[in-house]
Amino acid sequence: MAETGGDNGLVLYSYWRSTAAFRVRIALGLKGLSWRHAGVDLVRDGGEQHAEAFRELNPAGLVPALVHGDTVVSQSLAICDYLEDVFPEPALLPSGPADRAFVRAIALDIACDVHPLNNLRVQQYLGREMGQDEAARTAWMHHWMKLGFGAVEGRLAGRGPAGDVCHGEAPGLADLCLVAQAYNADRFGFALDPFPRVARIVAHCRKLAPFVAAAPEAQPDAP
Repeated sequence: MAETGGDNGLVLYSYWRSTAAFRVRIALGLKGLSWRHAGVDLVRDGGEQHAEAFRELNPAGLVPALVHGDTVVSQSLAICDYLEDVFPEPALLPSGPADRAFVRAIALDIACDVHPLNNLRVQQYLGREMGQDEAARTAWMHHWMKLGFGAVEGRLAGRGPAGDVCHGEAPGLADLCLVAQAYNADRFGFALDPFPRVARIVAHCRKLAPFVAAAPEAQPDAP
């Protein structure tokens, strides 16, 4: 694990292709925060996330993990909540309770109902322990992405005409989750065409500087 980048007291333990880490990188960018990158290679030598040193930092053995002084926060949405509390402006969440719940629901559609079933350790288990070939593992991923993106599309449709972001005028928590999952969809050949509102938002956000800078291919540990 090696650290690179600027320093304002924030260190993000990250892997370039982790969609959960991608979410946090977007959140940091949306808030205009500098941070140091600490690379955790999830595949080299069986995965650096299993090393004792990293397990002491995050017992779950997962990225991302954020270090801020003496504080260590893991789980991407908990990190986003922490950033929202410590660096409240610009906000990732709207001010009204109903609007906040709407944004959180979309974020959780992705972070709880899609991503955990698509991530690396699940794919490895399906292959090594369950004997599923690549085609079966991809079909598994597509099934859960179809349900998850469908749920988000339905939520957006219920709010009226499609906008450039999930809520309001500026991207926030829902958008950073959506764009990170869309990267995974692209990677595994899952088309967003059946979800026009989702596709519109993803296309818009991908043009914005914080999303461009946070993209997997832009990270210092990317091949």
